[in-house]
Amino acid sequence: MPRLTLELGGNDAAIVLPDVDPQAIAEGLFWGAFINNGQTCAAMKRLYVPDAIYDEVVDALAALAAKIPMGVGLDEGNVLGPLQNQMQWNVVNRLVEDAKVRGARVVMGGDPDAAAPGYFYPKTLIADIDNAAPLVQEEQFGPALPIIRYTDLEQAVEWANGVDVGLGASVWSADRDNALAIAARLQAGTVWINSHGGIDPRVPFGGAKRSGYGLEFGVEGLKAVSVPQVISG
Repeated sequence: MPRLTLELGGNDAAIVLPDVDPQAIAEGLFWGAFINNGQTCAAMKRLYVPDAIYDEVVDALAALAAKIPMGVGLDEGNVLGPLQNQMQWNVVNRLVEDAKVRGARVVMGGDPDAAAPGYFYPKTLIADIDNAAPLVQEEQFGPALPIIRYTDLEQAVEWANGVDVGLGASVWSADRDNALAIAARLQAGTVWINSHGGIDPRVPFGGAKRSGYGLEFGVEGLKAVSVPQVISG
């Protein structure tokens, strides 16, 4: 029987701690979520931000996102493009429309009629959204980021671990030791500190829970798809 590796889902969470500078982390947060328009297995799909700096983080993200051009890739000035197919466009649109109905605040985007023809969906930031909303609980795999407010860090950790997948996660803090302590409590195959989604072929990559089976990359990844041979004599 062949050895195999299965990658089955992400919905990565990021937890911001109250000691960070929102302006300093805005670019890292944005690209953690919007790289390839969010169509990346380990892209940030849920962002948890504390009350103390919630508005500042949302504003910093919105200001940066507004500067990132989206459009046809034949134009060298464009950085973000379309979704890959109609089915995925429908998924993103359904989840954003549901968030609107639930009373979440659309900070930017959320209006597909304003996007270019085809499978383009506008860069969308959704604030003040309930953690139970489908946009948070389901993997949107597109350019729509829910930003969930938290008061208690224990609650944020519980929410981050509260889905049935765990491919990646990240913790954002000015205190590395504190970030590492939180990272160790997150149920994910990879947890990044002050970044999100970076992959190195020398480092094993795989998920926890229902995110998949087996590993890619690194010595561990090679072992996952190989068969040891014992020669005894």
